[in-house]
Amino acid sequence: MKYSTDRTQNLYKEAKKIIPGGTQLLSKRPEMFAPGQWPGYFTQAKGCEVWDLDGNHYYDMTSNGIGACLLGFADPDVSKAVKKRIDNGSMCTLNAPEEVELAKMLLDIHSWADMVRFARTGGETSAVAVRIARAATDKSIVAICGYHGWHDWYLAANLGENDSLRGHLLSGLEPLGVPTELRGTNYTFRYNCIDDFMDVIEKYGDNMAAVIMEPCRNEDPDPEFLMCIREETKKRGILLIFDEITIGWRRNYGGAHLILDCIPDIAIFAKTLGNGHPIGAIIGTRKAMESADRSFISSTYWTESVGYVAAIATLKKMREIKIWDHVDKIGNLVFKAWKEKADKHGLDISIGGYPCLAHFTYNHKKAAALKTLYTQLMLERGFLGNTAIYPTAAHTEEIVEKYSEAIDEVFRIQAGAIRKGRADELLKGPVCHSGFKRLL
Repeated sequence: MKYSTDRTQNLYKEAKKIIPGGTQLLSKRPEMFAPGQWPGYFTQAKGCEVWDLDGNHYYDMTSNGIGACLLGFADPDVSKAVKKRIDNGSMCTLNAPEEVELAKMLLDIHSWADMVRFARTGGETSAVAVRIARAATDKSIVAICGYHGWHDWYLAANLGENDSLRGHLLSGLEPLGVPTELRGTNYTFRYNCIDDFMDVIEKYGDNMAAVIMEPCRNEDPDPEFLMCIREETKKRGILLIFDEITIGWRRNYGGAHLILDCIPDIAIFAKTLGNGHPIGAIIGTRKAMESADRSFISSTYWTESVGYVAAIATLKKMREIKIWDHVDKIGNLVFKAWKEKADKHGLDISIGGYPCLAHFTYNHKKAAALKTLYTQLMLERGFLGNTAIYPTAAHTEEIVEKYSEAIDEVFRIQAGAIRKGRADELLKGPVCHSGFKRLL
């Protein structure tokens, strides 16, 4: 389609002058997609459809709210519950009764857990969980595997052994501003690497409070890897924390750890829990969680009501529609479209991830340019598109079919450009920026 994004692009230029970095979230910077082309702002979002400031309409075939809106944008049942609570007041001198209702729901789902604390964001839930673990063990060192937010406790791992190594381990996550005195409080290990894990444990296990990790993200863990972590943490009195912020609720109801048959001491949730409304949960055993009352962990806006009612409505609807089955089906259809169209046009790509967190990569020296070109060409066809998609309840087979037709056109153009050595000549702007490196 022929379209203009002048209003959207001009607002972003203005934003960069008065907002450091231009946005509040790295993953929402237009430079991460197609600099100068990606529509950074929306006026309306419904289901998996988005309208930008210039009135352009798109189907969101990317992260759908950075993974927060598993039911789709502005789900009517969630919105109804939120509006009712707002009309009756969402903040008060007294506490919201819904927080007790939500706590009971989470404990019913997770029979291994005894207690719950709440926060508002994923980064907060990670920080709270680590504080609780340190309070429970009276130890400081934490071993990490995965991405767990922006707070000092986590970025301390990127300080390196000395200043010359600062920022090298977790590429893209700059630890500038994190006190160097925190060096040595955090150590990393790679996913599915027992040797990595045991090296950290043997060196620092006696002073370790917790191991925090994503139980899975792109693939199931080696059972021996997960078993080793659970056995070693139990043996040494180290708390095991599973970060279910991204993977939680997508593969099953309640979190990936339930189907991996490995029970942690603490599990944390956010993103999808409120379907776009801020809410995070820290659940755990009584032995671990009671320490939360002995450490000062407190915030005014953790008592506001909207997150709780949104989460209650979201949990009910996810279970009712079996959201995990739907996103698995949609993700597999997208996998099929990527593979079939790539094979048709002789485009060399690799497909990976779970269907609920599907992605592909270009096997080409111009991969970054091709990724940017994919987004550019998809925007012209009415799709927010890049090389990854988080399917939602709002994605239908009909929408995927439209997307598949666009994939066919885009891959044809890209394959032709590669043959002629013109992959980056078709770009209308700079190549996209890279994101941060994960340990899994």
